[in-house]
Formats: sequence, structure tokens, C-alpha cells
Amino acid sequence: MIFNNTYIKVLKINKLLVANRGEIALRIMRSAREMGIKTVAIYSEADRFSPHVRYADEAVCVGAAPSAQSYLQMDKIIEISKKLGVDAIHPGYGFLSERAIFADKVAKAGLIFIGPSAESIEIMGSKIGAKNAAHKFGIPLVPGLKEAITDIPDAKRKAAEIGYPVLIKASAGGGGKGMRIVEKEEEFDEQMQRAISEAVAAFGDGSVFIEKFVTSPKHIETQVLGDQHGNIIYLFERECSIQRRHQKLVEEAPSACLTPEIRKAMGECAVLAAKACNYYSAGTVEFVVDDKLNFYFLEMNTRLQVEHPVTEMITGIDLVKQQILIAEGKPLEIKQEDLKIHGHAIEVRVCAEDPANNFLPEVGTLHKYRPPRGVGIRVDDGFEEGMEIPIYYDNMIAKLITYAATRNEAISRMERAIDDFQITGIQTTLSFCKYVLGHESFLSGKFNTKFVENYFRPENLATIPQADEEKIAAAIVSNLLENGKQSVKNDTDTPLLMPQSKWKNRRNA
Repeated sequence: MIFNNTYIKVLKINKLLVANRGEIALRIMRSAREMGIKTVAIYSEADRFSPHVRYADEAVCVGAAPSAQSYLQMDKIIEISKKLGVDAIHPGYGFLSERAIFADKVAKAGLIFIGPSAESIEIMGSKIGAKNAAHKFGIPLVPGLKEAITDIPDAKRKAAEIGYPVLIKASAGGGGKGMRIVEKEEEFDEQMQRAISEAVAAFGDGSVFIEKFVTSPKHIETQVLGDQHGNIIYLFERECSIQRRHQKLVEEAPSACLTPEIRKAMGECAVLAAKACNYYSAGTVEFVVDDKLNFYFLEMNTRLQVEHPVTEMITGIDLVKQQILIAEGKPLEIKQEDLKIHGHAIEVRVCAEDPANNFLPEVGTLHKYRPPRGVGIRVDDGFEEGMEIPIYYDNMIAKLITYAATRNEAISRMERAIDDFQITGIQTTLSFCKYVLGHESFLSGKFNTKFVENYFRPENLATIPQADEEKIAAAIVSNLLENGKQSVKNDTDTPLLMPQSKWKNRRNA
């Protein structure tokens, strides 16, 4: 197949290694299995008994618990892939998903990287590079510097020209690291030094850029899909403004505040951003939106997003399957004019942290873990009852998604699902998410990224109905009885290659 004088070889993926863990590893494997693709899991010593390990057709221990010694071991992961006859590697999100060097290594090893090209990752991995690429296509940008800077006096002068408040953000950053809001000039030096220090520690790169801080901003992102033949479409937007520490906790699709005209304009800008770096695979273009619904390009995430399920629910499109088909060289069969929004979806992240104590992370055992069930409820998780939440990785336990014909119905369904979600042994963000769903600013769609700052106080959680003492006592007794009947065997002699899963046998039966 030829496109733009470039020969695109159509391949067939028969065996896929998922270079990740937990819920996203399981989610990818399930789609692969539906496509008749065998799967290989990798796991650290801390994840030896995780569900994703048992679900895969084969599993290999990749190293010790710390991610630097396991899930970030690029060469070892590629070596395992070649040894087991793997055709392709899916990085999921986090870990190696946005490492251009990993995508390049995979390709040079003769394997398929399920994601964009190394060049696209590199361009959009730098916030400065991404903004420069977007600028060439006329995509709206927040006023600010178009180049990275480390000189504090020079940066201070530029900040004065832009006008306070300003946002200092690590060029190579993400997840809120290396990010500082500066309200006035006398705070600038200290905040700049902190941003640079954080950026060096987190990313090994102290360069930052400065832009005008949009007050009362909303964080809205657009999902895109592109193939290797130049076709790019947008799959509408996700509202991701409910955050703590610049990290999302509640997401929904579509946004309650966008008009059809603005939605179309944002989608078309997202497609242009993807074209700016010759993008293929699934990607997300993030925008900051002010109180007048003016939107500005923020960055592009060159991977699958944590919150991708809400897009899948309103479009009916399996994004992981599309990633695999695109990686095989097949052209998109979905046309922009065929896409329509069907219903409304909401996702809450169930994280092991205490919202009543400044969202402090929790470590402990899931004494009881019973996800909710019912029509319009989806739970993506990677834990089971009795498992421990490890300290080495992200503390998200599960993603709880509800879908309904209308936003109000989706909210009501989510409230019921949260009430039905039984977790004991650790504190979680479920109570906070329940508080959000009932707040007037959320119900009206007028909330922004300052929701926690403006509305949330720990004492607010006391107003949310909790399980009564009788139910708690019954749960404790039930758990004790169950633990008395069962024993968990820890086989320290587990071989490098795990036995093939029962699911494979069932599939081939």
C-alpha cells in the first residue's frame, strides 16, 4: 500500500506484549483477545499475583518492584518480546508510553510499537515543540513564551511583559510536576527556582516556559485517531476539570458547556495539531478553556488516556482495537461524518488516598473489594479482594464509569454505583467523587479546575451518607469468616514463563 510515495506494509499482529500493569494491561489484553491475538504480560516482583498476570497467555517477571528496575527496563522488555516471538508491544499509559527512545528501540528491533512514531512523540513530548508545531497551523495558543527558558532574571522580565498571573511549566513535564502559578512579581524568583528544581528532579530537564495563567479555566480535551495513510478524525471531547494537584479525578463526555459550534472548532483544531506532527494512533489534544469559552491549545498526549472509556461509551468505538489496526497498517474505516455522540458517560478514579486528609496517599490491604454491577456500569480495575496496594506505583485502584441516555441519568447512576462500591481496609476518593456529583457547580456544568480550592473542605464529607454501624460490623464479620476458610499460597518458585491461562484453553476449546 502506497501513501505519499511511502510504502505502508500491512502486517498481522498475532502476539502482543503489554508493557504495563494493572487495569490498563487487562483492558488492552481483553481487546486483543477479542481480535484473536495472544498476549504476554510482564510483571514486577510486587505484581506477581496481579490479575493481569493470570489473564495473559504468558507472563514474565521483568524485575524488582521499583519501576526503574522493572517496567522501565526498555532493553529487557524488548529482549523478552523477541525471545517469546512477540510481534508488537503496547505501552499502555505512563511508564514507557511517551518515551520516543523506546518507540525507536522497538522499531529498530523489528517489532511493532502500538502508538505513534518516535518523531511524533518527540515533537509533542516537548511543550515548547508542541506549541511551535501548533502555532504553524494557526491553532489558538495562550499568550506566552515560544521558547524554553532557564535564566531567572530574563524569565522575570518576560513574565512582566505577559502580565500576571502567569504559569511556569516544565517543558518536558506532566502530571503537575514543575508547575507553578505566580500571582505577583515578588513571588516569581522563588516559584521559578522551585519549578526548575522539580523539573530537573522529575525529568532531568530544567527548562520551563511561561504563559499567561487563564483564571477560572476549564480543562477540556479532544480525542483523535489517525492512521498511517494520512486520515485523522476527532472523537469529540472529554471534560476533565475536576482535579487535585493538577491530576484528574472526575471526567465526562461530552462536556456540558460546549456548543456544537465550539465542539466542532475544537475538534478541527485537534486534527490540525495531529497533522502538525504527522500523527497516527490514538492521541489526545488538551485545551484550556476560559469562562467565555475561548479555547487555547495546551499540549498533546501521544498515547491512550486514562479517561478513554468515556469516549468509547459515547461513540461505541474500541480505541485499543483501533490502535492495533492502525499499527498493522490498516486505514481507518471510520469517517468523521459517521461519528455522532450517543448519550453521556462519566468516569471517577478510585484512588487509594484520603480526601479528608489533603488527599494523602494510602497504603494497605483491600480487606473487602466488591465493585458495583448493573446496566450502564463499567469498572476497569487491576486489583482483587485481599490484595495490597503497593507503594511503588500510581495509587489508582479502579476506574468507575457510568453511561446513560442523558447527563442527569449518568450522574444518578454514578451516585448509585458509588454507594454500591464496597471497599474496606483503605480510604479512597469515592466519597469525594460523590460530593462532586451532588454539588451545584458540577450539576450546572459551571465548574472549573479550581473546584477543590473553591468548594471542597474535608468536613464536607461528613454530610455524605455512610454505611451504618450494623453494616460495617457485618462486613467485618463476613471478612473474618472468609479469611478463616481460605489461605493464600505464595509460590516463591514461580518460573519465568507462567503457565498458559485457563482462558486460552477455554477459547481454543
